[in-house]
Amino acid sequence: MPTASPHYARVPGGRAFASLSRRVRTLIIAGVLFVVLFILALTMPVPYVVLTPGPTLDTLGTDGAGHQIIVIEGKTPNRTTGHLNLTTVSIVSNSLTAFDALKAWLKSDEVVVPRSSIFPPGQSTQQTNQQNTQDFVTSQDDATAAALCELHYPRGFGVLKVNTDGASHGVLEPGDFIKTLDGKSADTSKKLTAVLAAETPGKTVPVSVVRDAKPASLSVTLGKPIQGRTGGSLGITIADGCLAPFTVDLGLGNEIGGPSAGLMFALGIIDKVGTEDLTGGKFIAGTGTIDPQGKVGPIGGIQLKMIAARNKGASVFLAPAGNCDDVRKATPHGLQVVKVSTLHDAVQDLLDIQQGKSVPGC
Repeated sequence: MPTASPHYARVPGGRAFASLSRRVRTLIIAGVLFVVLFILALTMPVPYVVLTPGPTLDTLGTDGAGHQIIVIEGKTPNRTTGHLNLTTVSIVSNSLTAFDALKAWLKSDEVVVPRSSIFPPGQSTQQTNQQNTQDFVTSQDDATAAALCELHYPRGFGVLKVNTDGASHGVLEPGDFIKTLDGKSADTSKKLTAVLAAETPGKTVPVSVVRDAKPASLSVTLGKPIQGRTGGSLGITIADGCLAPFTVDLGLGNEIGGPSAGLMFALGIIDKVGTEDLTGGKFIAGTGTIDPQGKVGPIGGIQLKMIAARNKGASVFLAPAGNCDDVRKATPHGLQVVKVSTLHDAVQDLLDIQQGKSVPGC
């Protein structure tokens, strides 16, 4: 009985393919499958993110919308020269493929890191962003406290800021040291919290403060408590540190996150209300966390921040001493890196640079 011949009319070159040995056909099929799988692998999402140099903003100037980044109320700010730029890192994290990661890995100004190092496991992207925002707000408060102490304003517990729509507007003032509330001692955060917890919104209570080194007796009609804010029902922001008779407002809102702008915020405040011109007209940039005592801490992504600073035009970069290992062999050409451990060090180093003195580097 005749045997039916195989049909290859629908496969171009099918007859030629059939004439090949089984081994060759197997190799061809395997090769095609490898190429297909390789392409699929390159286009599949991977658990990595790409870090790139981010925006760098002058703390002495304005943000992208033209608003002053550091606003001083109650005191005429100095006319400033030069720049004191904070630096940032941008994160590319959406639908990153293996091809994207490989391409970034080959670039000198991009870094590929595990996604878990930026977005901790068990924590949503939204939660991470919220934490970064909170860290940024805290760094602003710490920068203000450190700057005022560096400027030798008196230390104590009292009013850092009075909200314009709060209960104490027109009564309490920035720099007031709180002593008693409703006849009870309230000269610490813990004591004030306890006294306010026992009070009723709408009640008018006496408040005794020290203002300009003189005692003053005032009265405030309490507002509604604000969760997480000790001075919420008074409509004030309190601090246990150095207080000044003016208000410092730091802008940028949610434009950036994290605590690494603290050092540059503090220097910007000092330049605006202090007695020294910190820049001498130079373009200074930098990074570093700061605590209320003025200690400067290390941060991540400093290599990318140095690139961003140099690309923007900075000639001097302030780096935390804890980041020196990351700085070595990664400093862009033409950028002088200055090692700092405290806010006081940073101020002195900037003044020394103006005088042509040597300063510590990494």
